[in-house]
Amino acid sequence: MEQTLPQSRKISAKQTSRRARWYRWWRAYYDLLLIPLAMVVFLSVWHLVVIIGEYPSFILPAPLEVVASFGKHIGNGTLWKHTQVTLTEIFAGLGVGLTLATVLGYALAKNRLLNRLLAPYIVASQSVPIVAVAPLLVIWFGAGQLSKVLICALIVFFPVLVNTVVGLRSVDEGLYDLMRSLRATRWQMFCHLEVPAALPVLLGGLKISATLSVIGAVVGEFVAASEGLGFLINQARGLFNTPLVFVTIFTLVLIALTLYGFVSLLEARLLRWRA
Repeated sequence: MEQTLPQSRKISAKQTSRRARWYRWWRAYYDLLLIPLAMVVFLSVWHLVVIIGEYPSFILPAPLEVVASFGKHIGNGTLWKHTQVTLTEIFAGLGVGLTLATVLGYALAKNRLLNRLLAPYIVASQSVPIVAVAPLLVIWFGAGQLSKVLICALIVFFPVLVNTVVGLRSVDEGLYDLMRSLRATRWQMFCHLEVPAALPVLLGGLKISATLSVIGAVVGEFVAASEGLGFLINQARGLFNTPLVFVTIFTLVLIALTLYGFVSLLEARLLRWRA
C-alpha cells in the first residue's frame, strides 16, 4: 500500500499535467479552430438543405456549384475585372470620406459655435437612406465611378466624424494644462496629445467605415453601372445565374473582412503604447 500510493500519485500528476497542456493548447488555438469548424458546419447544413429540399440551381445552388462557378469566373478574368472596379471605388471613397470627416470633426470639436451650427444638419442628413441619395448623385455626377466614390464617401463620413469629435473631446483637460506649462506649440499639442488620445476612438470608427464602404460601392453600382461587383450581381440575377450571385456576395464579404482585418492590424500597430 505504501508503494502503490506514490505510484498512483505519479500517474495522477501526469494526467493533470497532460490535461493542463491540452487546456493551454486549446485556449491558444481556440479562435483559429473555431473559424474553419463553423465554416464546415455551415457548408454541411447548406448542402443538406439543397439535397433534402431538391432545390434547382437557380433557386439555391449546392456549395460545389458555387465553387465551380468561382473557379470558372476566376479563370476567365471576369471576377477580377469587376472586383478591381469595386476596389477602386471603395479605396477612393474611403480616402475622400476619411479626409473630410477628420478635418470637419476636428473643427467641430474645437469650435463650439461651428458645432452648434452644423451638428443638427449633419445628424439630420443621416436620416436619409443612402439608397435614396444614390440616384440623385448618379443624375448629378453621371453613371461613372465618380458617383460611386461619392456614395462611398457619404456612407463613410458620419461614423468617422462622430468618432473624431468624441475622441478629441475625451482628452483630459489636465493634459492640456501640462502641455501649456511645458510651452508646447499648437502643432506639438496636436501631434503628441490630441492625435494619440483620439486615435483609439477614431480607429474604432474606421473599422465600421471600412465595412460600410463596401455597401456604398455596391449600392451605387446597383443604381447605374456597367462594371463592378454590384453590376455583376444585377447581371447574374437577370440571367438566373444564382451560383454567380453567391460568388459575388462571398467576394464582397471577403473584401469587407480583409479591410476590417487591415484596420485591426493597423490599430494593434499604432496603439502598442497602450499596452
